[in-house]
Amino acid sequence: MSSGKQVSSTIDFASVLAAAVHDMKNSLFLLIQSIEALSDALPRDNTDAQTQVANVHYEASRLNTNLVQILSLYRAELESLPITVDECFVRDLVEDVVGSNTLYIDRKHIDIELDIEDELNWYLDEELIYLLLNDVIINAMRYGTSKIRVSARIDNEYLHLKVEDDGRGYPDAMLTKSDEQLTEFELSQGRTGLGLFFAKLIANAHSQGDKVGQIQLSNGGNYGGSVFEVKIP
Repeated sequence: MSSGKQVSSTIDFASVLAAAVHDMKNSLFLLIQSIEALSDALPRDNTDAQTQVANVHYEASRLNTNLVQILSLYRAELESLPITVDECFVRDLVEDVVGSNTLYIDRKHIDIELDIEDELNWYLDEELIYLLLNDVIINAMRYGTSKIRVSARIDNEYLHLKVEDDGRGYPDAMLTKSDEQLTEFELSQGRTGLGLFFAKLIANAHSQGDKVGQIQLSNGGNYGGSVFEVKIP
């Protein structure tokens, strides 16, 4: 028997958004696969069509990366990022990232140099570092001209991963601001700042004793453009 009392309920918008993002990510994955199949089916000499397909693939990959970032941030509740640390061969990881972007790299005639020893390994969360590097390399392809260099070395008990391009470099205002101000700067420039914020979260989530991971932005390097470096203890 009803008491006549109305029961009100509220929608958990964050959960709805997370579910929607998950569905969009799955759809984008299928779309990316279809784009790659289309590229294989196109005649090699149809350069205009190949270039357009490569551009679409690039934009779809960027969207997919952003959705993964949003989903990860939701799961971490914007406080901390749970990580699973295991031994990783760094060159294999970087080659996987580069391989996932081969279509765009080939069509844009981008030369990617890897300066990483075959046997170099480190303990880190491979999935999260993959996401970080993928976002950085995608940005290097977008803002660079024709050359990208990815290097890795161990120095002072940190793994240093560096991505350099031959573009115009980071704006001076970005290089002079603190970590907290960087995200605000990105927002003011009409960009979400999500990639940079996510990179800082991933780096900071890696710690060893009193050592904490960090990111660093600079200009110059081997190609005179942007230099992104992440240091993992």
